[in-house]
Amino acid sequence: MQTRVRKVAHVLERLGLAMAGAASGLFVAALVGTSHAALTNQAFLLLMMIGGALGFYLGIDTPPRPVTVSNGQPTDDAWVGKVDTPELLGALGTFLAAFSAFACVGVIVLRHDPHVAWIWMIMAGWVVGVAMQITAGTIARLRR
Repeated sequence: MQTRVRKVAHVLERLGLAMAGAASGLFVAALVGTSHAALTNQAFLLLMMIGGALGFYLGIDTPPRPVTVSNGQPTDDAWVGKVDTPELLGALGTFLAAFSAFACVGVIVLRHDPHVAWIWMIMAGWVVGVAMQITAGTIARLRR
């Protein structure tokens, strides 16, 4: 049984993750906007921030896989040797999105001017990572 304090703490934790995702989206959008003038508008910044917030909110801390019960005892025999797809997608997506945001901050702080191909690779890594997080969170919540 969850207490009210635990529920509030969990919501605060998830909101903090969403804010971290929004900040990472803002950093990636700022870097991409410096290389492509059409992407310097507020709509692109907002879209990236919303995508990051959704990805980090849904893709981190996904619900655990369902446990089967036989003879009144929980068993994980059904999952032996199998991959928990949402967990793997969430982990890979979090790594890609966080690594891309880290690279963006490094480029911005160190005032580097990378080739446009590197910037688009960072953008692609972040978008794929966030998409993986959103997919993982959706799958994990639908299977409950």
